[in-house]
Amino acid sequence: MVSFRLMRLSDLSWISRPTRLGALAATLLACAPLALAAPAGAAPAPATVASLTVEEQRLTGAVPQEILRRAGFDDVAPGFARALAGARDCAQAERLAVDSGRRLWRQAVDRAQGRGPAGGDLSPDDDRPLYWARLGMTRALREWRPAFPLSERRRAELVAAVERGSRGQDSVNLPAGDGVRRVLITGFDPFQLDSDARRSNPSGAAALALDGTTIDTPAGPARVEAVVFPVRWADFADGTVERALLPHFRPGPRKVDLFTTISQGRPGRFDLERTNGAWRGGYPDNVNVSRTETVPVPRGLPTVTPQPQWTTTTLPYAAITAATTGPYPVHDNTSVTEIPAGGTEEVHRPDGPTPGSTARAGGGGDYLSNEIAYRATLLRDAVRLRVPGGHLHTPVLSFGQGNGDPSTGQVTDPEFVRNRQAITGQIRSVLTVSVGTLGRR
Repeated sequence: MVSFRLMRLSDLSWISRPTRLGALAATLLACAPLALAAPAGAAPAPATVASLTVEEQRLTGAVPQEILRRAGFDDVAPGFARALAGARDCAQAERLAVDSGRRLWRQAVDRAQGRGPAGGDLSPDDDRPLYWARLGMTRALREWRPAFPLSERRRAELVAAVERGSRGQDSVNLPAGDGVRRVLITGFDPFQLDSDARRSNPSGAAALALDGTTIDTPAGPARVEAVVFPVRWADFADGTVERALLPHFRPGPRKVDLFTTISQGRPGRFDLERTNGAWRGGYPDNVNVSRTETVPVPRGLPTVTPQPQWTTTTLPYAAITAATTGPYPVHDNTSVTEIPAGGTEEVHRPDGPTPGSTARAGGGGDYLSNEIAYRATLLRDAVRLRVPGGHLHTPVLSFGQGNGDPSTGQVTDPEFVRNRQAITGQIRSVLTVSVGTLGRR
């Protein structure tokens, strides 16, 4: 397959005071791959709902709009759309996409950590305003009809810039030096929104609450940085996890000392997933797409060959499960589902995989929770990163008694908030214990 590289704006630095024709050529080069942009003066295609993603189409529902309004995030997307309307060229649109995405992430982190204006009556730790505001921004980009030529490929790159920035993926700032331990955690967007659009994801809430914070541990202070990932099969196949983690897994003064991917798991308990499997079980994602296949490893990124069926945690599971970290029990989950070597039928194994078996589910299942754990630990092994790393499943976050019906319930309640905050607090304690096992430098 032949691939093409978009010309970057820096490639045009030799153009000085271009003529009208030169300016048009620069715009075409900056805004479209090769010469595939629409000709100057061509009528733009009208916006259609069909061009929106399934996630973006949910945005007009009453629940998302209430969440945005009650968090003070209802002006994010309209403000971004107004700024886009004033963009004179693709370079300005690119800067706007990058800066606005990062600003949204910082706004959500600041709100979660008690900085800045209160912004409505929703609990500050709520992860949902970030999710729905991001979708408002990407929807605005898809509906935008600029006055200059813009290829759909280039538009997709602007959407990707908003995604990266508003997920914290391009603003990780781990400190250099030996005076502090460096910790990287990941969370997820809310999911299963067709059954209940009110859903929150405690892993995403923890990412906002802990990003950029320093925790005291027996091994000294530890700086925590966080990123959030989408619940979409395609993004994972494209390497979004590896691209976000790789700069912090490579050798250097800012290399991580510990990492953990985090997601929502079972009711009433935390699980440390001992083993991760190379299998996608097909459950629909946030755009209602299913994938049933071996986890695809993206080309051009470090990996282990041949691709292993299983990867293993290096988190200090014995120390974590032995410690008192909060109100929920923490389990060392060693179970997997496999097809034994030479067999054809799936077998559940409570004590991990057998030699030569084929993965059908890791301890964390066969959905994107398992997959992010598999990808992160596979990347760890590929670059020979000798640090603790693995996956932590949180308890399921549920609404209080009498508020379980999505058709009549409220978007929040005191029990819902208490449980989410308790989960975040226990994640902080788990990290404290984990870093403490490293010892002082």
